[in-house]
Amino acid sequence: MSATSPVRPVLPPDIRARKGGEPLVVLTAYSTPVARLVDAHCDVVLVGDSLGMVIHGLPSTLGVTMEMMILHGRAVVRGAQRAMPVIDMPFGSYEESPAQAFRNASRLMAETGAPAVKLEGGVHMAETIAFLTARGVPVMAHVGLTPQAVNTLGGYKVVGRDDEAAKVMADAKATEAAGAFSIVLEKVPAGLAGRITAELAIPTIGIGAGVDCDGQVLVVDDMLGLFTDFRPKFVKRYAELGRAADEAIAAYAAEVRSRTFPAAEHSFADTVPVKK
Repeated sequence: MSATSPVRPVLPPDIRARKGGEPLVVLTAYSTPVARLVDAHCDVVLVGDSLGMVIHGLPSTLGVTMEMMILHGRAVVRGAQRAMPVIDMPFGSYEESPAQAFRNASRLMAETGAPAVKLEGGVHMAETIAFLTARGVPVMAHVGLTPQAVNTLGGYKVVGRDDEAAKVMADAKATEAAGAFSIVLEKVPAGLAGRITAELAIPTIGIGAGVDCDGQVLVVDDMLGLFTDFRPKFVKRYAELGRAADEAIAAYAAEVRSRTFPAAEHSFADTVPVKK
């Protein structure tokens, strides 16, 4: 997002102003080339801590570090000219205190150039969100299934059924009151997500939370089908790139072993005839 770019970048007030309007389109990205692809079609490009699992092969998001988020955040910001980069705050970087959260959020913004951060938690994180927003850090909130709390929640399950619904509603309202400019609702029953969306003045962005949210987010690798063995219910696959890549790599390997690649058109001729 250079100062000379003719494209006006999306900023947090623009996202907040989209409440109730055209649905917000959000995808994750972890590299410059993918950020450029996402940028052409989306409003927000999320540098999710899901990169720990998607890119680095970790079993959960808990092992993601600030250094990892900064590295990938810089790469994404380089590729985003219009869509707004939002960077996840990793586990352990904000829970201790509002002051700790500000140190790390301001570092993420300063070292990547991203205009906003995302953190997980509702009522118990309201004080931290208020502390950050009062000091110039725009915050996207995240309630419902919060992957960083997966051990406490007991797995990647739907959150907000039956007696849990009131808690999720309270979490969402607390983040809005604290100053969040938008909120992700993850694996929340569709009816509850619709009620939250109707009662909040900030946009809701759903992932596994039904069609009534103000926008939708998916992990780009999931919707492109890069993982052939991972098919969560809430993901629609718009391509099967994993299968296509497997077939392409298999064809390449077969041609190398049979010496049909490289062919003459893939090779360089000698400038001086070779003496036989």
